[in-house]
Amino acid sequence: MKFLFLFIAASSLALGQAPFLRETDPIPPQVETMYEKGLRYLSRSQGADGSWADQTGGEPGVVGLCILAFLAHGEDPNHGPYAKNISKCLDYLLGEQNRSNGYIGNSMYNHGFATLALAECYGVVNDSRVAPALSKAVDLILSAQKRNRFSAWRYTPESMDADTTVSGCQLVALLGARNAGIPVPDKAIEDGLSYMARCRNSEGGYGYTSASGDKPTLTAIGVTCLSLAKQKDEKGYQASVNYLQNNMNYRDRFYPFYFEYYMSQALFHADEEIWQEWNSKNIRYLSASQNRDGWWEGGKGKAFSTSGALLSLALNYRFLPVYEK
Repeated sequence: MKFLFLFIAASSLALGQAPFLRETDPIPPQVETMYEKGLRYLSRSQGADGSWADQTGGEPGVVGLCILAFLAHGEDPNHGPYAKNISKCLDYLLGEQNRSNGYIGNSMYNHGFATLALAECYGVVNDSRVAPALSKAVDLILSAQKRNRFSAWRYTPESMDADTTVSGCQLVALLGARNAGIPVPDKAIEDGLSYMARCRNSEGGYGYTSASGDKPTLTAIGVTCLSLAKQKDEKGYQASVNYLQNNMNYRDRFYPFYFEYYMSQALFHADEEIWQEWNSKNIRYLSASQNRDGWWEGGKGKAFSTSGALLSLALNYRFLPVYEK
């Protein structure tokens, strides 16, 4: 049994909750085979500094997604076979963080995914640097939101405009940090969700900077944010779920694994039966497209594509706290 399952199961029982991976939920063998191959690829191809030498593999956000891919499989981050990989990833992220303001990398995309990775490491990784780094990273997200005229986020901490992709990324990071025990004001979540709602149309689809030009990828981000914020009763939520259900065969031509990452989470949190249908299709799709060396091809590099693909399969394991229903 994997390390994180034992840790999270013990934590859940202490809180009077059942573990969110049940013995009656067997892992499809095909998923385990793909996941193991993907992790072996990430392990072998990681550089000495903790990053990956491909198109975006040096960006902190991608390194953060790779950390999440290891942890989502229940790997022991302290003593397991991939502990050194996780440690090198953390070293890289912490080395990329600005010591004065907590900013990680050179874009809020990078900062958001890196912050989420730190939040999921907090409490399970034996590294005293994680807590202060996570607190600083959260403070930067909050300060950027306060400066923003939409109370949301875009490409840099100084941005005055906003969009649903960057804003969704920061909201998930804040919700992950709050789940980890880092103080996050309710108003920050509420204001961020209010901006997202402004970009949702009457059919439930989300646009990029307004309610027009809706896309399944953007809608999946919106549904994921509402689900993690425990606001499934919010007006418009069910319409967005229906929108996603009507687009089950959609594949994002430009950002396929970004879509996979969010679509899996959105449907998992929204409806078990819909997710099961999606999951079966996703397993077939990813099985057919995985290289025999374990990676997936994509326009943003193998590290990003592979970590995104693995995380879209990770709902089968449900080890990460962010995947709790």
